[in-house]
Amino acid sequence: MRTTRLRLAGAVAALLVAAGITAGTPAHADHQQPTLADLAQRHGRYFGSATDNPELVDGPYKALLGSEFDQITPGNGMKWYATEPEQGVFDFSQGDEIVNLARANRQKVRGHTLVWHSQLPGWLTSREWTAPELRAVLKKHIQAEVRHYRGKVFAWDVVNEAFNEDGTYRESVFYKTLGPGYIADALRWAHQADPRVKLYLNDYNIEATGPKSDAYYRLAKELKAAGVPLHGIGLQAHLALQYGYPATLEDNLRRFSRLGLDTALTEVDIRMQLPATEEKLTQQAQWYADLTEACLAVRRCVGITLWDYTDKYSWIPAFFPGEGAALPWDEELRPKPAYFALREALGGK
Repeated sequence: MRTTRLRLAGAVAALLVAAGITAGTPAHADHQQPTLADLAQRHGRYFGSATDNPELVDGPYKALLGSEFDQITPGNGMKWYATEPEQGVFDFSQGDEIVNLARANRQKVRGHTLVWHSQLPGWLTSREWTAPELRAVLKKHIQAEVRHYRGKVFAWDVVNEAFNEDGTYRESVFYKTLGPGYIADALRWAHQADPRVKLYLNDYNIEATGPKSDAYYRLAKELKAAGVPLHGIGLQAHLALQYGYPATLEDNLRRFSRLGLDTALTEVDIRMQLPATEEKLTQQAQWYADLTEACLAVRRCVGITLWDYTDKYSWIPAFFPGEGAALPWDEELRPKPAYFALREALGGK
């Protein structure tokens, strides 16, 4: 594993806070200092953040989102429950708001997500479907949404979280009703609706080689051999200090590249058991640097997206009680050691 010189990161952060970089002040207050996006672009990569519609009323947050990053992922606004709340009735207003924000900031948008077992509308989950019925519903939803955002997003997470930890297929309504072929169908339908957009499979706990990432490797190899339009694998990279770093990440990225696929780190955060200590923040900073360097080392790893950039809007505390402090900015938008580690890993100061 590579190491980045992080010994001064905590001290630098403390000095910056003491010097007046406080809540709402971007870490790059000196406009001559390149942003994370600027630094990533020097390597031919993007550096992005997820966001969500309720957060956009927060002016300081929105300003930093618009200036530090060159890519945005809507956290929830493009999911099925939001975009087709009633069968055949589409509402793209939340996704459109984020697309319009990105366009104003000259940022690109990653579409997230077309087919997922979670956050489905009640009309879909409250009844039984025959295979022909569900197949028609799935095709209509995918193609309506992809057509709506044609030319407005550069990539789609087409199928999200299709496998269990042991590499078996997740027993979603789609798998149980349609079998594993729903994944290839979803990719084909998305490609028909927008032949230019990059199509991804996306999942968590596939950063390291192992049963789950092996399942994606086998599936990707089969799909490519069958001529199915698959262009990339999204590795979410929701990590936790207590479970150890995925040391085989770079090797894993390389094997997907050898299949002719792009990869991306799509939902990055690194949580810890609270309270956060200087030791934990230093370890977290090292992991952020290591993730970044692994992506930079593999030509077809195209970019990195934080799952929102500030602890203020992190999903972690609500889903993992007693854990948090997962992102490079704290709850008051102050940069943490992880931010400086990212800069250093990207070749900045």
